[in-house]
Amino acid sequence: MKRSYQQSSSSASLGPPKSKYRHNPDGDAFLEDESTKNFAKKVAEHYSARTNQTLEEREASPIIHLKKLNNWIKSVLIQLYAKRGDSVLDLACGKGGDLIKWDKAKIGYYVGIDIADGSIEDCRTRYNGDADHHQRRKKFSFPARLLSGDCFEVRLDRALADDAPFDLCSCQFAMHYSWSTEARARRALANVSSLLRPGGIFIGTMPDANVIVKKLRAADGLVFGNSVFWIQFDDDFSEKKFKSSSPFGIKYKFHLEDAVDCPEWIVPFNIFKSLAEEVPFHQMNGSEVNLSRTEQIQEETKARCT
Repeated sequence: MKRSYQQSSSSASLGPPKSKYRHNPDGDAFLEDESTKNFAKKVAEHYSARTNQTLEEREASPIIHLKKLNNWIKSVLIQLYAKRGDSVLDLACGKGGDLIKWDKAKIGYYVGIDIADGSIEDCRTRYNGDADHHQRRKKFSFPARLLSGDCFEVRLDRALADDAPFDLCSCQFAMHYSWSTEARARRALANVSSLLRPGGIFIGTMPDANVIVKKLRAADGLVFGNSVFWIQFDDDFSEKKFKSSSPFGIKYKFHLEDAVDCPEWIVPFNIFKSLAEEVPFHQMNGSEVNLSRTEQIQEETKARCT
């Protein structure tokens, strides 16, 4: 998606349903409640507890093919949209697994933010070349700033006033963590918009809500999966119906061997797009590029994982 120069005309459509915000005396309209913060804390603790793997451990992972698929998807996006000398904001940057991809794109400046303190420390170690299994890695060619924080809660335009504007913002396999409430979803997109230059580009990946709901409805109960993953919904969704008027907070428990074990949230893409157009963003032509190849690799990956 690209940040628009002026308000998108499509914002005149109905768009996502509106909800009332809690007042924040500090002037920030998107204030969190304690339950939402607890979920965010649980996600942060999960990723902080995970340690960097050696190359040998990585290759022995039961989901190695899925990891390679995910890395391929991110590589394609970065190669398509990152330009030499770009200033990049990486939301939910994790342990810095994409640093090499950004280096190959010859970017000029990098800011990475993640909610997990442990992940940021690992990212800093990787960037500095101090990790045992990265000692032979040459220094990265771009300067970087790494911060720990919840980029779906905090106003980043204040924290990054000296770094903005950015040419490109990336959020890979993480935007769905902002969908626990409408306030968090709006804060996530507001942060992206406020930090991108006009005409700047936002790229990201997240689970397909349609596929998740389809598999849930095909399952006998509220759980589905295979030998390496499972998704479980609460009894609140026993009828397997989701109101279009309540597209936020549709939580499920996601378990993926050797990777993830924490709550996640469904993101209806039509609502995501409507919210983005309010910011405003507009979807770029060619956004469907390489999807047929992605689907082919997904099928190969499924065959290897089962």
